[in-house]
Amino acid sequence: MRTGVFWHDIFAKGSWPVIGNKFENFPKAMEEALKTPGVKLITPRKVSWEVLRKIHDQQILENLKKAWYCEGALYSVGGCIEAATKIIGGELDNALVFDVGAGHHAGPSHAWGGTYVSCTGPTIVSLREKFGRGRYAILDTDSHHGDGTRAVFKGDREVLHVCFCSVDREEDEGTKVCINAGYDTSDREYLGKVESEFIPRAKSFKPDIIIHLLGHDTARGDYGDRGLSENFYLELVETVKSCAVEVCGGKYMIITHGGSRRDLAEHIFPEIIRILAR
Repeated sequence: MRTGVFWHDIFAKGSWPVIGNKFENFPKAMEEALKTPGVKLITPRKVSWEVLRKIHDQQILENLKKAWYCEGALYSVGGCIEAATKIIGGELDNALVFDVGAGHHAGPSHAWGGTYVSCTGPTIVSLREKFGRGRYAILDTDSHHGDGTRAVFKGDREVLHVCFCSVDREEDEGTKVCINAGYDTSDREYLGKVESEFIPRAKSFKPDIIIHLLGHDTARGDYGDRGLSENFYLELVETVKSCAVEVCGGKYMIITHGGSRRDLAEHIFPEIIRILAR
């Protein structure tokens, strides 16, 4: 496997909105994992404002320009675009992209909850410009509903968005789906829902890549606690990676999302690198 790990040292230098300073001990925390054969550490470039204007209105971008977390968010989105481009282009098989200040609560004209610019919107716009229209599956296992991502892709039936949150709902002819993950659940119950609700949809949809918004705020003791253990996230990645191998030749990109537990981040992300590289 050829696995890219997209990391910028700025991510270790701040206490970021909502997620705090969970990356303070990185990249040292993943030093051994980065020695795994096939793994490449890549420093992302900033996304351009031109690309962001294709997703967001001017007020969102003006607010971002004034914010102290702007640089981190721009490097995060830039890493997502570069990782996905390298995967679709055949330079990488999969990737782990570290992310701050950007994510699934940022829509075309609203942004909140620690994510103030979209990561998937600019990524898919860039992929389509480079490779043609394409079909993309977004799996969102952050604890909270990805309202921004849903707004960005509303009406776009070539993007499958399956969000594990707190309601059951289908929209856009079944391409936009919410699954009630439940609180006080178990690893097995949650994983079973991924296996029964996401995997069959992905197989039927046949995406060019699976983009996984991986929040660990669902862990016991984190701010979106749904009762999950530390090792749940490793089983989840194994499951989704296997699905990606079957449906899109292993093209799989993980973007870090919610969760503030530093100990958990330092446990799961090095192990996720090893899983991706196998």
